Amino acid sequence: MSCVTRIVSSISGRRLIFLLVLAATCVARPSNPRISPHALIGDGELIVGIMADCSKRLTPVSSFSSTSSSSSSSSGASLFKKSFSLLRSLSYNTQRRASSKILGRRLADEPKRPKLILYSTSLRSIRRTFGDCSAVRAILRGFHVSVDERDVSMDASFRRELQELLGKGRPVVLPQVYIGSRWLGGAEEIRQMHEAGELVKMLDGVAVQDPAIVCGACGGMRFIPCSNCYGSRKVFVEEEGRMRRCELCNENGLARCPHCCS
Repeated sequence: MSCVTRIVSSISGRRLIFLLVLAATCVARPSNPRISPHALIGDGELIVGIMADCSKRLTPVSSFSSTSSSSSSSSGASLFKKSFSLLRSLSYNTQRRASSKILGRRLADEPKRPKLILYSTSLRSIRRTFGDCSAVRAILRGFHVSVDERDVSMDASFRRELQELLGKGRPVVLPQVYIGSRWLGGAEEIRQMHEAGELVKMLDGVAVQDPAIVCGACGGMRFIPCSNCYGSRKVFVEEEGRMRRCELCNENGLARCPHCCS
């Protein structure tokens, strides 16, 4: 006891507390502890083992019958289609591509109604003009009417056509909206009628079309490359033995889409 007393008296207070706690821990620990096998392996080995165990428990694909596999695939496809259609329905600006044959058949089956013609431009050189064209286009599409948009920057014949409608003395100001041959108004007139609620009455009887449907032939551009000269604007005439200007396209080698602009 005297030896133990000397050892204890020689140890400081903090060290003595530490040794007592360590001794109590050693006494409380069981003599034969149960060590988990996962504690002896690394994380990578543990993940590999779990994946191997899961692969053994999974039933092979060949064990399923043909009916169950077809039903599961069809149900999965139907769920995908439903979710896809739901996401598309939440977005108004999502464009659905329609087949050119289906779109042409729809236009042919509809009764002849007056066309809504929009003379506009796609050039951004004059910001105000481009903004007015975009605003009028959005207003008209909001009424779900069929808009025959004629871009004067894509075809010079549209500018000459608009000049004849306006008169030789009047300047060509874009955009301009017509119902058939009847002038409806420009950007300011369309905005005023829309705010006053008179535009919906003016558009009564015009052909209806979903603005989300886009022609599958031209992609909504209303022009396609010329099938005669392939955009070169020149064709070779064998009888004359020389090149001549193609008569089926405009100055840009483009032709109007026969499916959505007929």
